[in-house]
Amino acid sequence: MTSLEIWLTAIALAMDSFTVALAGGLILKRIRLRHFFTMAFFFGLFQAIMPLLGWLGSLYFHRFIEHYDHWIAFAILVFLGVKMIREGIKGDEEHQFDPTRFLTVLTLSLAVSIDALAVGISFTCIGLTTLQQILFPLFAIGIASFVFAFGGSFIGCLLGSKLKFPMEPFGGLVLIILGIKILCEHLA
Repeated sequence: MTSLEIWLTAIALAMDSFTVALAGGLILKRIRLRHFFTMAFFFGLFQAIMPLLGWLGSLYFHRFIEHYDHWIAFAILVFLGVKMIREGIKGDEEHQFDPTRFLTVLTLSLAVSIDALAVGISFTCIGLTTLQQILFPLFAIGIASFVFAFGGSFIGCLLGSKLKFPMEPFGGLVLIILGIKILCEHLA
């Protein structure tokens, strides 16, 4: 795997992080770098850890994981999307979807990184058989996801602060569409 192929893979995986972070940023009304950093850190971390787990488990669990990973990502994203839409429609400030909650960030990080698990499995299939061989791809995937998630949440927050209507329903719709996209790609 060449450096270019590694970076292209990393950027492709980071696109889901960007989209979800953008949706989360739309909901935020004020720029808080701490929230952006937290979301970006966990998105990057999960995107780097999942290929490692996929690589480690590929010898034993390959045939089990590949049949369900897309359903898990779909269910998580649709659940969170519906929750965002319902809470946005309620309009109750006290119960609005909060993309900065730690559990929400972890759940979103897991949902967007499930595809990375399959990438880790593919590392074994293309002959990356030692930890030393996958360290650079893991690093590239983590960095790309961090940068894209940070940028997505920042851009989303800038756009969301200029819009005067609740963005939770829109963000929820984005998550649902992303879940459907993941499901369709794997079923096709």
